[in-house]
Amino acid sequence: MDRLTDISYVKGILSKHGFTFSKALGQNFLINPGVCPKMAQMCGCSEDVGVIEIGPGAGVLTNELAKNSHKVVAIELDTRLLPVLEETLGDHRNVKIINGDAMKLDLRQLIKDEFGDGRVVVCANLPYYITSPIIMRILEQRLPIEALTVMVQKEAADRICAAPGTRESGAISAAVHYYSDPEMLFKVSKGSFLPAPKVDSAVIRLNISGRTSVDVCDEKLFFRVVRAAFSQRRKTLPNSLASGLSMPKQEISEILTRAGIRLNSRAEEMTMNDLAAITKELSNNIS
Repeated sequence: MDRLTDISYVKGILSKHGFTFSKALGQNFLINPGVCPKMAQMCGCSEDVGVIEIGPGAGVLTNELAKNSHKVVAIELDTRLLPVLEETLGDHRNVKIINGDAMKLDLRQLIKDEFGDGRVVVCANLPYYITSPIIMRILEQRLPIEALTVMVQKEAADRICAAPGTRESGAISAAVHYYSDPEMLFKVSKGSFLPAPKVDSAVIRLNISGRTSVDVCDEKLFFRVVRAAFSQRRKTLPNSLASGLSMPKQEISEILTRAGIRLNSRAEEMTMNDLAAITKELSNNIS
């Protein structure tokens, strides 16, 4: 249904079903007619690829995904939107709506049940409050998907895609780069949504090969190091790691020296190889 970017039409359907936007759920529906076709084209879906969509809203992106893919399974948390989606997507026989929480559903089992061994991508317009948790849940579970394409606030997109070792990088940058190869696709103005948010958004794609970007001796310890390093990003590494790992600063300084890291370095200067080297020396120190 291509009228889903018509503001009057969308407002009419939402009003018909008594729907009002929830700030708690961060609901902002896309109404820019050029955005969703572009997302559907760039997310990796095709006639032989299935799509999992998280948070379909009124179904505008779902509509485009359904026209370009084998099958779309859309996960919607808000039960109030189920009758809306039934009306807006009723013409599509390759769309299945699941009422549930993407943070709680067994996504691996869902993929197996709905797509078998077929190729799968994930596509979503994510509310800001759940951006990082959703992305990390999908990546950490190492689901059998080829790519994760999401629309997030522009600031979050910049941080997620920032290369470790650059000023813009953070803990989420290191985590995302560990599991995937992220790329910025395009910017989306705040006027593209109903209601309009206060900031612009951007669409990013995380390409997933199934291999990590760097080999680490202990994955859990690696992420402890990442979280600790960026927990106090204004401080030098000896201070942030000592605080975050609850270890003596002198001991941390010795570990950093053995890893070849300058003691006046900060977390934002650390490449993936640097973080892996720190993890290795820390592991040797613990064992």
